[in-house]
Amino acid sequence: MSLTVDVLRRLPKADLHLHLDGSLRPRTVWELAQEQGVRLPAKSAGDLARKLVAGPKVRNLGDYLKTFDLTLAVLQVPEALERVAYELAEDCATENVRHMEVRYSPILHQQKGLKLPAILEPVLAGLKRAERDFHLSTGVIICGMRNISPSKSYELAKLAVAYKDRGVVAFDLAGEEKDHPARDHRRAFRLVADHNMASTVHAGEGFGPPSIAQALHDCGAHRIGHGTRLREDPDLLQYVNDHRIPLEVCLTSNVQTRTVKDLKDHPFKRYLDLGLRVTLNTDNRTVSNTTLTREYAAAVRAFRLSPYQVKRIAVAGFKSAFLPYAQKARLLRHVVLEIDTVFMDAMPDSYDRAGSTL
Repeated sequence: MSLTVDVLRRLPKADLHLHLDGSLRPRTVWELAQEQGVRLPAKSAGDLARKLVAGPKVRNLGDYLKTFDLTLAVLQVPEALERVAYELAEDCATENVRHMEVRYSPILHQQKGLKLPAILEPVLAGLKRAERDFHLSTGVIICGMRNISPSKSYELAKLAVAYKDRGVVAFDLAGEEKDHPARDHRRAFRLVADHNMASTVHAGEGFGPPSIAQALHDCGAHRIGHGTRLREDPDLLQYVNDHRIPLEVCLTSNVQTRTVKDLKDHPFKRYLDLGLRVTLNTDNRTVSNTTLTREYAAAVRAFRLSPYQVKRIAVAGFKSAFLPYAQKARLLRHVVLEIDTVFMDAMPDSYDRAGSTL
């Protein structure tokens, strides 16, 4: 069976590492800028679309993150936040993303004086509306920022706790890793843990294994965002594997940020072969010019994945979701059947379907 782009698009998928401010439609950014009177360094929507993609100019993670200045400029009012949240869910639904967890840091949306709840509630409203319209499940992950005061992370952790069971599913720590250790933000993660909430941490992207160790042992992370450099510490890798800690892998952005030289140098396939719980995600659909289908297609090409391996990855995404167990179990039952149906439909008529290993 050929794992074509069409087959991969039809597969039910989960996107667990998806930044709101990095995943806007370029046309929407242009329209919002016109409506709000925001001046952007672009002459047209097409010109802006090119500037929103992190291309060869990016030298490292810090450079990559500068691209977000353009999108954040138009995300300072509630109406814009609700619109982009809804549109993001719509875009994901078109490629059969059945569960998505959208993360962002409300503190970056206060340029016009909005209070944190006024920044969070429109996003929750947009996603809830999209759930009804497009038949997928969603959740919001609130991000603390490594390069901002830990007291601000604590404030954001309080926001996450206040909206637990109201659409917020977890707390995260994002931003540039180098010189900004996760352990400085332990108080925020302690608060989240004391309220029985899940957490994930960006780690092992812009810094080595010690960043991952801090995320796990100082912050109590239940998932690791990226984890690309985990391969540098075999003992820590074994710990992550033994404890079934999911890795939120984002292939395209890891190449763009120079975390790896090229896709074939990425440790994703090694992690998969070792049995780690690896998931595929987009990170930033616009800034990385990608979709979840493209991420799967890139993995299939680079690592010569079999249908069975693709199924493992897709299922791992749903297993790793920050969902209540009963809801997750129901979703998994449907997803597994749907994956098998997609693969069976894609088989040539001459193929002996009874002999399929799926």
